[in-house]
Amino acid sequence: MNLERQSVLIVDDSRLNLMFMKDILKDRYKIFCATSGKQALAITMAERVDLIILDVTMPDMDGYEVCEQIKKNPQTKNIPVIFVSAMEEEENEAKGLEIGAIDYIIKPFNPSILKARVKNHLELKKYRDILEKLSLVDGLTGLANRRYFDEVLDKEWRRALRNGDNLSIILLDVDFFKKYNDHYGHLAGDDCLRQVGNVLKDSVKRAGDLAARYGGEEFAVILPSTPWEGAFIIAEKMRRNIESLQIAHQVSEVSSYVTISVGVASLKPEMDMIPDILIRNADDALYQAKRNGRNKVCLDKYKAVRFINKNLTCKIFRRESRTLGH
Repeated sequence: MNLERQSVLIVDDSRLNLMFMKDILKDRYKIFCATSGKQALAITMAERVDLIILDVTMPDMDGYEVCEQIKKNPQTKNIPVIFVSAMEEEENEAKGLEIGAIDYIIKPFNPSILKARVKNHLELKKYRDILEKLSLVDGLTGLANRRYFDEVLDKEWRRALRNGDNLSIILLDVDFFKKYNDHYGHLAGDDCLRQVGNVLKDSVKRAGDLAARYGGEEFAVILPSTPWEGAFIIAEKMRRNIESLQIAHQVSEVSSYVTISVGVASLKPEMDMIPDILIRNADDALYQAKRNGRNKVCLDKYKAVRFINKNLTCKIFRRESRTLGH
């Protein structure tokens, strides 16, 4: 199996030094080159970079400043940085390590030393990436976990706010799941949740959509750039597909098979809103679906109205509810 090669960004204002280091590493890694700090920062934002080899002394922005910028940015802060410098003073090395570099190599260096340092740090980076990925996945269903859901929701909220775009959320519960667990046992309950998770995974096709296990028997789906009509259609598709699995549920009060209740919320974020509003709206819609008999999809679509009372800006939401199901 051919795995994508790890990538290294080499930053040095001397093209001769760039070519020297590139020739040492190019057979094993994908190489990006930059001759200035600004160019280096642009590449780290535009490309997937696994490690940066960074010259300390550069005219426009020295390596220390570049490293500080990289470590301040949440998108790039975990990229390991190796400083390369002709300055041998201990305080220079200490400064580099203090601002976040992982290593410091003194020029001139032996090519085998550079190869070994890069190899070791990229191996560590690979294992950290694996652990980070595992920390964002629900172990039972293989879906995103609550932590990753919160991160993605925050990111998509800010993107929708910038672009004036729609953002939709789906929350769903397995109907009478506690009774299912009590009757069939926890192993069967776990298998039921795995099957529900697989249906949700298959129901969201776009790269930006995210299905997550929200907690217990509750699941959530983030749908960027999706108005309420589209989110409602996807939610109903999920409800039908889970019902069509025909997982026996003899103690359910709504069906002889496992079913779900679903709440959908959609809005265009505004400056004085927070993402929790969208989650609360979807949770209200889910509660409405349960009150209406379960095995249903309910939509709560809110329109924000601003008013000022005692110098406090508030939000009032007018609810438009719609129910679909048996």
